Amino acid sequence: MTAALDLMSSLILDDGRRWGDAALPFQWDAARAILDPSTPPYRWESRPRGGSKTTDAAAWLIVMLVASLPPGSECYAYARDQDQARRVRNFLNGFVIRTRGLAALLDVDRNRVTSVNGSTLDIESADGASAFGIKPAFVLADEICLWPGTENSKTLWTGITTSMGKVAGAKLAVITTSGDPGSWSHRIYQQAKRSKLWTVADIPGPLSWTDPVWLADQRDARFESEYARLFLNQWCAPENRLTNIDDVHACVTLKGPLDPVPGRQYVIGVDLSMVKDRTACAVMHAERLPDPDADGREVVQRYVLDRLEVWKPSKANPINFDDVESWIVMAAKQYRAHVYADPYQAASMVQRIKSRGVTVDMVNFTPQSNARMALALHVAIKSHRLAIPDDPALTDELVNMRLVETSPNQFKLDHDPDKHNDRGTALSLALLSLTQAPPPGGIVFFGADHDNAFDLLGRPIQPLHGTWTGSTSMPSTVIVDDEDDRDERKNGETMASPFR
Repeated sequence: MTAALDLMSSLILDDGRRWGDAALPFQWDAARAILDPSTPPYRWESRPRGGSKTTDAAAWLIVMLVASLPPGSECYAYARDQDQARRVRNFLNGFVIRTRGLAALLDVDRNRVTSVNGSTLDIESADGASAFGIKPAFVLADEICLWPGTENSKTLWTGITTSMGKVAGAKLAVITTSGDPGSWSHRIYQQAKRSKLWTVADIPGPLSWTDPVWLADQRDARFESEYARLFLNQWCAPENRLTNIDDVHACVTLKGPLDPVPGRQYVIGVDLSMVKDRTACAVMHAERLPDPDADGREVVQRYVLDRLEVWKPSKANPINFDDVESWIVMAAKQYRAHVYADPYQAASMVQRIKSRGVTVDMVNFTPQSNARMALALHVAIKSHRLAIPDDPALTDELVNMRLVETSPNQFKLDHDPDKHNDRGTALSLALLSLTQAPPPGGIVFFGADHDNAFDLLGRPIQPLHGTWTGSTSMPSTVIVDDEDDRDERKNGETMASPFR
């Protein structure tokens, strides 16, 4: 351990100083946690941008190869893409060139570093590598919060973590800046904080060596969430997210599916997919306070998700729509529910369902109805008036839904490339049906107190640029989704949200 820290301290930085002379206490803490064989095997180290992440990671790799691991050990470093993998390699090579004696101990090739003791380091990108079959003594996961949220990245992480038990004393180090709390990397972070196999260090920003003038310029130039993630090292959802993880978790108040209650009015929202997406059906009802308010309005206490059914297709087993149709008819009769569906996907099925005695209302997915669905779902979650069970797949969808511009001033609910929104769409369709239909003898009034008087949600939503009462708000930015540029904004960039 002493020899490893001595070597770490002696590495020469690009400004000519020794690493040990320049390092701050949090850098020393990280080095000890990673290099000391007696510490827990896994380390999550998060730092703000400019926090010497790549520099220190390259130094850890050198020390592992030269002074810590047994001869012939295998080491691996995975970066978010090929460019970042090259940066890790170049930072490591810089230390080798500047530090006397290292060039005789390490041979740095394009993607592989070989030690004279036979140990090797392979540096790869997270978007194309596979970790199955490796026997690592040390693995570095660089900027994991920026890894693409694809199945390939998740499979790679599974390969890494399931390989750690092959070599006694193997170590794993994650070094990154915090990201989106709705991302798959956040679940790894949460698990790390609970596990005895991990140590976790979150270094707050801004760092002492950051130029305050430059930092102020960065703050002015960036969205609030982006600045918080990059320079304060805070987990923060992007502005285009429809909601946030805390509000979604506050809505998890049910233990599971609910049986029908006689006399209660139910609706079923149907999101039908004919090809590769999931098909989802949501059964919901509105719970109102027993007595109307002083003005005779019926007050909605919460909107309840009674049951959620999802059909997932595969190449070998496509969705059997006879089963879907049978389930809808069964649920509609059991709950005495109105069914709401988009006729574009479900026209023939709707006719068959109607012929079996079920009431079906068509809801065309127009820009106007899409925007209303987005607003209804956002307000219900934000005000914690939505009641859902503890369903990880559903909460994951809701946290990762975003608002996308489909045409000027028109928006819809969408999802990240590696996510789905079928559950959320069925839920929002059922919710919209409840909020648009006044109960017998009154108007649905969403919220009994003045601070959360979301009364607009209980009647047909009017112009999207109106002023909303209460403490809720829509995202300050949205993602442009058109193929052509609009106002010099490219596809995928963000713009100011009209809901603000």
